[in-house]
Amino acid sequence: MNDSPTSSGSADPVVITERHGAVAVVTLNRPAARNALDARLNATFPSAIREADADPGVRAIVLTGADPAFCAGFDRRDVDGGEKKGENPHPGYWTALPPTRVPVIGAINGAAVTGGFEIALACDFLIASDRARFADTHTKVGMVPGWGLTVVLPRLIGPARARYMSLTGEFVDARTALDWGLVVEVVPHDELLTRAIAIGEAIATTHAEATAEVRALYDEVRAFGDTDEAFAFENRRARDWAARRFGRQ
Repeated sequence: MNDSPTSSGSADPVVITERHGAVAVVTLNRPAARNALDARLNATFPSAIREADADPGVRAIVLTGADPAFCAGFDRRDVDGGEKKGENPHPGYWTALPPTRVPVIGAINGAAVTGGFEIALACDFLIASDRARFADTHTKVGMVPGWGLTVVLPRLIGPARARYMSLTGEFVDARTALDWGLVVEVVPHDELLTRAIAIGEAIATTHAEATAEVRALYDEVRAFGDTDEAFAFENRRARDWAARRFGRQ
């Protein structure tokens, strides 16, 4: 991957990847359809994430959408036409994004709805444009989430707010999302990508192996909840890391 935009090879790419130093920016690119997930985009965006992650020069990935939306969820024409009917093969991971060695920053530039909301929730953390909006409309369209929304969303905003979003389908604006802890920062729309890349560059200045270790630890310690076992697990991992890195117990 180089500093010029790349795509899936199509004359009309549904995903565009650009390099900004150690940061790869992956953009969902069906703007006329509000980046809704048709069969092609649904197959292409995980591949783009994997390709960016496989580049040894990449230390962070920014995932965003071509304006005006982040992602409007699954394209109803595909769903209603049978594209999503029947069993879908399991990709080997639970959330909307494949596992990565580097952090994924969600830069939410507009509406993130249903499946698009689940893509956002699969990122390590989110920053939002002041135009961003979030909604879980699964129940409005007669669907049930399958990319971990009912697992991840309550952890971020609490079970009552998560149920509110899922059971009403109401939109939550960027400022409310910030107040609730869904996003970590809200910036003016025109500054979103610049800020997301700057955060990625900050990640790139850290110790790569330690960053990967801490990122994994956040996932692993969650299984213990807020218990003594969680503290003990973290302490063991810290001592193991010190032994490997510095040769001491």
